[in-house]
Amino acid sequence: LGTREPAIYGHQTLADVEVMTRAHAKTLGWDIDFKQSNSEGTLVDTMQGARTTCVGVILNAAAYTHTSVALRDVISAIEIPVIEVHLSNIHAREPFRQTNFISPVALGQIAGFGINGYKLALDALAAHLETNVASQRSKTEKSAGSEDFCSRSALSKATVASSMQPEASSSSQWA
Repeated sequence: LGTREPAIYGHQTLADVEVMTRAHAKTLGWDIDFKQSNSEGTLVDTMQGARTTCVGVILNAAAYTHTSVALRDVISAIEIPVIEVHLSNIHAREPFRQTNFISPVALGQIAGFGINGYKLALDALAAHLETNVASQRSKTEKSAGSEDFCSRSALSKATVASSMQPEASSSSQWA
């Protein structure tokens, strides 16, 4: 990221994405686990781990979007919201990019806004969780008096997982 097809993906590096995403998460009162791997299995493991430690996942599966049944299956299994992010508008690109294994099981997709898609995804995840908590709280209050369903502090951590390559390197990096 940062050198590969900058006309499509921009000039920002993976480090730039992490700094921006962490800063935006902080404005929401959140912390994030920022993970990057070019290994499908590592991405699956990361998402499985997020199931018990995070309230949601923001995933840029890159080319795995179009090929990975394993990522599709883990998204279905982890039972926390996953928002799919793509730097480019994959719907306006090559025909092979029209096959998408992630979207049918993701909460939603943000594509075509460059690295700002990560901020949009954090905002969407926060809004979704706030709406869900309010809805669950209302149901709980109706059935159990004033018992609180979930406190704001429980909405404090999300995983940002990416298979984008950092800068020109092809090795896996954990940020």
